[in-house]
Amino acid sequence: MPIRQLSETMINQIAAGEVIERPASVVKELVENALDAGASKVEIVTAGGGLNLIRVTDDGSGIAEKELALAIARHCTSKLADDINDIRSLGFRGEALPSIGSVARLSIRSRTAAGDGAAEIGIEGGRVLPVKPAAANRGTTVEVRDLFFATPARLKFMKGERAESSATSDVVKRIAIAFPAVRFTLAGSDRSTLELPATGDTPEGRLARVAQVMGAEFPDNAIAIDAMRDGVHLSGHVSIPSYTRANALQQYAYVNGRPVRDKLIAGAIRGAFADVLPRDRHAVTVLFVSLDPAIVDVNVHPAKADVRFRDPGLVRGLIVGAIREALAGAGIRAATTGAAGMMAAFRPGAAPFGHGGPANGHRSYEAAYRASGFAGFDPLRSPQRPLDMGEARSHGNGFGENDQAAFDTGPLASADARAGESVAAEALLGMTLGAARAQVHENYIVAQTRDSLIIVDQHAAHERLVYEALKNALHSRAVPSQMLLLPEIVDLPEEDAERLALHSETLAKFGLGLERFGPGAVAVRETPSMLGETNVQQLVRDLADEIADNDTVETLEERLDKIAATMACHGSVRSGRLLKAEEMNALLRQMEATPGSGTCNHGRPTYIELKLADIERLFGRR
Repeated sequence: MPIRQLSETMINQIAAGEVIERPASVVKELVENALDAGASKVEIVTAGGGLNLIRVTDDGSGIAEKELALAIARHCTSKLADDINDIRSLGFRGEALPSIGSVARLSIRSRTAAGDGAAEIGIEGGRVLPVKPAAANRGTTVEVRDLFFATPARLKFMKGERAESSATSDVVKRIAIAFPAVRFTLAGSDRSTLELPATGDTPEGRLARVAQVMGAEFPDNAIAIDAMRDGVHLSGHVSIPSYTRANALQQYAYVNGRPVRDKLIAGAIRGAFADVLPRDRHAVTVLFVSLDPAIVDVNVHPAKADVRFRDPGLVRGLIVGAIREALAGAGIRAATTGAAGMMAAFRPGAAPFGHGGPANGHRSYEAAYRASGFAGFDPLRSPQRPLDMGEARSHGNGFGENDQAAFDTGPLASADARAGESVAAEALLGMTLGAARAQVHENYIVAQTRDSLIIVDQHAAHERLVYEALKNALHSRAVPSQMLLLPEIVDLPEEDAERLALHSETLAKFGLGLERFGPGAVAVRETPSMLGETNVQQLVRDLADEIADNDTVETLEERLDKIAATMACHGSVRSGRLLKAEEMNALLRQMEATPGSGTCNHGRPTYIELKLADIERLFGRR
């Protein structure tokens, strides 16, 4: 077949295949255009999951009538100057509108602040309609109908209406977090209305916008991040270790205000929380990376979802270091979800069983109550009934002490007595974890502060303390190594062998001694003593892969930390051991002084805090 020039419509449809994956992709492109135009209010309306209708209205600067034809032409944009390395807008290629118009029915109605009136242009399946006058306020309205009608084969790959609507909501929320000064509204016949009022471009406003998207409880369970290194600024919030999710969908990352799903950033977040979260749990994060546009390439993905940093090691190191430093500096904190779960468990009707009285509110219990014979109970015949004044005088003792004497079983031992101290020192009550008051079930320490009740899992807490001590001892000096009787020769691609040789000094600090052994091979002469007998070939290959991906050697460090965690689990205070009051208080003080002690090595919480106000609500005092 001879080489020929493709038609303009075919070119646009090919571009649409890369840029317009689903209705959510259209919404993303149109909302980014509105934000680049300086909009302070963006309204999105959809129908049929976005396949039938997508309408985006903004109050931005608008498009002049004479530029409407250029707006739907390929590679025409007002956002890019002559330097491709200086991209400061969300869009820059000039492909979105012509690509959408090639596979759908597209209309653009716009008016500038200086214009006498509005104008409208349309494009249907690549066929451009003439510009005509229209009525509109300042700003732009872009309407997309019958998406993919020109390429019906694409419709077979669309998911259901609910799934497409959910994807669109996620796109809007993800963009809205980066623009807290803009009001967003998402509505339509296929969804419930989502309204995100403007909160202002201040630290408080940004956190308020995050709370709108991620839930009101996130700010109470988040730690602020603010770090700078070599011209790269990192800000945002991360959740405390005891506040997690089952997936990474609530990890939001932005580079110069652009929402991205970058594997380097995701890997850095995972590495920063590796010590405090189990593998099946994920932190909740909102991170903003700001740097010179010249040292980051945003033109490496058709949908601009990925970026490439000139110095990926710098960015990864900044994220990991900043998060770990923030976690260490935040002290010990418990997630509010723990207290909420306890509150729910205590509420009437939440437990699978209750007292037999009909006041429980369950018909099954009421039936059992009546069947037990208590339904015919006569309070006037009860010896515990309140006596009237006449009977009181005849008995001679006002409250019938003799009748009540059978119920006098002597003084009950208090929790304080079981804890070995009658009154907690005032100073201890002011501490974060308060004063130990009791040990229950030989595993849980009950402590009291001035305004809360705290329950500590003694085994989980001590496990974290031992682990942190072992880890500090491990990393404060060179890791002891064992010499191999015969060096292990590992064959590798030449580039992997070269990378390992460049990192040989760092590897030696962790007890792994290796050197080049001819082309495409390394000789391993020492391994960390803690690893015992290990698969040297697999270890070296894993390290080579990690260096190629992230330019780090954390695989070896993680293996050593895992051994330290195992040792801590077996060397900590076991469940079932009785502790004296002094031992319990000492454990609480160590927890307060140890970073990350809010969770154990496996990611489980070490304590739960229930505020006094919550307890009073349970008893109807508030």
